Amino acid sequence: MPVRFKILQFNMQFGQGWRTEDPDNAPINLALTIAEIKKHDADLICLQEVERAEPGGTQPPMPPNYTRLCEELSGYDSYFAFPREDPRELPFGIGLAIFARTPLRDCARRDLPSPPLGFKFDGVQKTPTDRLLISATTTIGGRDIRVMNTHLLAFFMLNSSSDVHGEQRRMVVEELRNSSAPTVLAGDFNVRQHESLVAQFGAAGYRTVQSEEITWRRFPYVLDHVFYSGHFRLRSHAVHPTPASDHHALVAEFELTDS
Repeated sequence: MPVRFKILQFNMQFGQGWRTEDPDNAPINLALTIAEIKKHDADLICLQEVERAEPGGTQPPMPPNYTRLCEELSGYDSYFAFPREDPRELPFGIGLAIFARTPLRDCARRDLPSPPLGFKFDGVQKTPTDRLLISATTTIGGRDIRVMNTHLLAFFMLNSSSDVHGEQRRMVVEELRNSSAPTVLAGDFNVRQHESLVAQFGAAGYRTVQSEEITWRRFPYVLDHVFYSGHFRLRSHAVHPTPASDHHALVAEFELTDS
């Protein structure tokens, strides 16, 4: 039998739902987030913005949202990581998680430094904090699969571009090139003009499941992707609008080839 699996890519915005008339003050409803995740019945789940950053950038030893997700997704193994603790952290979403129906091993993290671009937040001059890529290996149907998850800096919010400041993308590509196993990379890449991102990762041997349907409610951008190596055949994909976040959910189904 061919090896098949489904992956869910979802920036859950720490459980904050969507309210069109006032998105910044939409209520937090983690139950709605969990229901959205569960309904897709995915074998692999990659989540960004799992937690909301706390004042001063402190990070709780028991992240509350991740702890709740583990309780609700009891049939899954998981790996979670915060970015490096930083007092400059703004009160937005941080933290990455991978959930899998099969055991995870060889879990790893790689910090992705941000450049010292200046910007103002609430009238105070700031510079962006570092980002993160996490990865793990799992075995599905007797085949090892490397799963990666990332959330890159939104340079377009700083009047710049990751085409200009390309170090984070370069480091992700380096991780992709270093993986010899069948590999999927999911995440919120925060690239407004995504054609260059798709071309760059394509040169490393990875395709995105889709680049046409928008995945962000605030602006018509394709920020969320699932990239995959040539070991896979894409069977289907869909973008699912949801009131559970300012991002849509992206689902893809794959089949492992013999190569």
